[in-house]
Amino acid sequence: MCLVSMVGTSRCDVRAACSGATPWIASVTRTFIPPATARAGRRSAVPTIAPNKDVKPDSQYIHGTDKTEQERLVTLNRLTNSAFVEFLELRPNSAVLEVGSGLGILAGEVAARVPQGEVIGIEFSAEQLAAVRVRRPNLRFEQGDAHRLPFEAARFDVVYCRYLLEHVADPVRVLREMRRVLRPGGRGCIQENNVLANEFYPECPRFDSIWEKFAALQSKLGGDALIGKKLFALLRQAGFQNIRLSFAPEIHPADSDTFLPWVENMIHNVTGAAALLVRHRLATQREIDEAVAEVRAFEKLPDACAYFYWNRACAW
Repeated sequence: MCLVSMVGTSRCDVRAACSGATPWIASVTRTFIPPATARAGRRSAVPTIAPNKDVKPDSQYIHGTDKTEQERLVTLNRLTNSAFVEFLELRPNSAVLEVGSGLGILAGEVAARVPQGEVIGIEFSAEQLAAVRVRRPNLRFEQGDAHRLPFEAARFDVVYCRYLLEHVADPVRVLREMRRVLRPGGRGCIQENNVLANEFYPECPRFDSIWEKFAALQSKLGGDALIGKKLFALLRQAGFQNIRLSFAPEIHPADSDTFLPWVENMIHNVTGAAALLVRHRLATQREIDEAVAEVRAFEKLPDACAYFYWNRACAW
């Protein structure tokens, strides 16, 4: 989902509503227990989700790169960037590589934290690079393939990706490349989705059904909507020996400034993929419209709350 790049497409954290996290959310973050997504009785059977390795890397991005999607990414960055930058534990002189830089918004915030260092963003999509508006003296962007990073070994102190591995053809190869360009003592930082961790209360069964089909669609397109829960195994396969795992929760009650932006982000994931869902016969347009209407009604409830969590890893 680039609930991302997703996105970075990064891209990508605990909430920061437009400019800063509210204090009550910061305290919840330390004690959050992920919602039980194994309420199997409520869930319908999900089609088998396994990455389609025959899909080319440039045809995998489920979200597209049109103006509506770019606007969604801007909102998602506002919601999630602050906590992710803290997660990176940057030093003022760090050399940093962002793999899958999308619109460059996150990279710009990272560059502000390393005034004596440098940040390079690698992005596959020419459309995304053309839309970058971020400018900093210690920041530059290059078009490139995450499977073949155009840098010598041991080049960076920090290499990170966010909402990227769910979209690539070979996640282990990408992680091996990230490890290759890390300096001794450097760290690789990853944040990814397990999209079925999403929970609304009161429940929205029509939307839940479409959301499961959205995950199945990503598999058909060659991605992996559940990759977040696989990070430990993938990092081990890529050669990392020291791996720290964590969650970054998203908790958005109806009386918070982040509630509507977060729920709208979820809706736009589905509406942006509606044509593909219909084309692949995973859902009808009527089913999609009914799911969206259900969540629009959910947005008006004074006691509503949305829950999610990102899977994180820091490895070296």
